[in-house]
Amino acid sequence: MSDTAQATGAPAGKPAEKEADHHPYTKPRDAATLILVDRSGAVPKVLVGKRHDKVVFMPGKFVFPGGRVDKTDHRIPVAAPMPAELEANLFKGKPQTSASRAKSLAIAAIREACEETGLCLGRKVDGPAPNLDGRLEGPWAPFADASLLPDPSSLFLIARAITPPGRIKRFDTRFFTADASAITHRVDGVIHADAELVELVWVELGSKPLADLHPMTRNVLNELDKRLATGPLRHDAPVPFFHFYGGKMQKDVLGG
Repeated sequence: MSDTAQATGAPAGKPAEKEADHHPYTKPRDAATLILVDRSGAVPKVLVGKRHDKVVFMPGKFVFPGGRVDKTDHRIPVAAPMPAELEANLFKGKPQTSASRAKSLAIAAIREACEETGLCLGRKVDGPAPNLDGRLEGPWAPFADASLLPDPSSLFLIARAITPPGRIKRFDTRFFTADASAITHRVDGVIHADAELVELVWVELGSKPLADLHPMTRNVLNELDKRLATGPLRHDAPVPFFHFYGGKMQKDVLGG
């Protein structure tokens, strides 16, 4: 999860983590982050988790659930197809994204959120728990136990960001958002004093806990805030693409 927070640079005041001289380039790995939004009040709130203060990376910091795409994510059955507009947004940019890769990104966001927060975006299926030849084992076991299949139909793509060259770990991260109403199942016991995330908090956009987030995550939240200010989320809104070119961070809009 937290490794993907390095999507475009080191936190303020900390040196960037560099590649060894003999290995100057690492290809970015696909990753996904999910920002859950509660719009029931006057000010939208987003869900953040507080990291254990004993972990090596970002101890005690608030983060969003997310992590690397798993090689089997594209094989996971879904309760409803991904919206065509969302798939089209994931197709944008270079190199060309395949349909299976687009599905993997959306499914990874759902998997990581359930695994790390216990909050699952899924839909009930008829009959017994759908083990489906073992494809809903491991991190997907909570879905099988609750007779759920993951449901990407509520996801929106907010931004894409690539970690700059020269880092030990590089990620090509898609930032998704979904409304809190899409949460259909809660797994007990995921958040506790000895877990990687020790607390979950719904915080208002612009509030103090969010000021200490990783700089790139703050950039993405600013984009989300602007999107929410215009009304309901839409798939046809511009999707920013943060990347480094010529030693500087660039913000483009994803094109076809």
